Amino acid sequence: MTDLTTTRARAWALERRDGTVMGFTDHDRDLTFDSLVFRAGTGMSASAVVQATGLAVDNTEAAGALSHSGLREEDILAGRYDGAALTIWEVDWADVSARRMLFRGSLGEITRAGGAFRAELRGLTEALSQSGGRVFGTMCPAVLGDGACGFDVGQTGFSAEVAVSEIAEDGAILTVPELPEFAAGWFVDGQVRFVTGAAHGLRASVRREEKLDGARRLHLWAAPGATPAVGDTIRIEAGCDKRFETCRLKFLNQLNFQGFPHVPSDDWLMATPHAGDSDD
Repeated sequence: MTDLTTTRARAWALERRDGTVMGFTDHDRDLTFDSLVFRAGTGMSASAVVQATGLAVDNTEAAGALSHSGLREEDILAGRYDGAALTIWEVDWADVSARRMLFRGSLGEITRAGGAFRAELRGLTEALSQSGGRVFGTMCPAVLGDGACGFDVGQTGFSAEVAVSEIAEDGAILTVPELPEFAAGWFVDGQVRFVTGAAHGLRASVRREEKLDGARRLHLWAAPGATPAVGDTIRIEAGCDKRFETCRLKFLNQLNFQGFPHVPSDDWLMATPHAGDSDD
């Protein structure tokens, strides 16, 4: 083993939520370990890692150049790096088996300027500072298709893959084939997942839809971070408004409903006795 004071480098492993894994190093040559190539020439650097005992959050930041082989501005704007997992090592570039982990956490706020980026890093204890707990209400807190919901949105009749025929407002309005097998409003409150094109891997929620002559127009709550193009393939999933009636009648999934449909409303809780009509 060589002296780390003269052969020391840093390496970063970044894993996005879509499963993409990237490696960077501030050394002048690529390094390889843990079956990952850490690319040099990205201009990556990091400030000193502040670590403390207890549950204090480790604070540091990383900076680097925006480039096609590294982090691209369009990907940052599209939100592909939001919450990405990050691990930083100090490594002996002459013997990569001699290394130690300096930091493990996730990316926080990312800023861009002058062809470079600067990212806030958040330690593993960051999640402990977030408020949690269950809300007891009439609406279902689960996301359609997740583990709590248990519904398979991929089954026939609840999703469709189609090509976009028209785009407006930078992708906030998409026109697709009519899809006559789906009732009007079937996709309201549902998800649009972009399968191909510049926005692949991104998703957006459907605010409302329109039936046109031979087409269906989807209005999204917000345009995706990357602008799609005509001909891109999207996957549209059925919408759920979180009500018990929808869960029972549309999805036949009432046994997995996570809300409490019989919780008294605020009006009922504030009601007072009075003569006349009964309170039911």
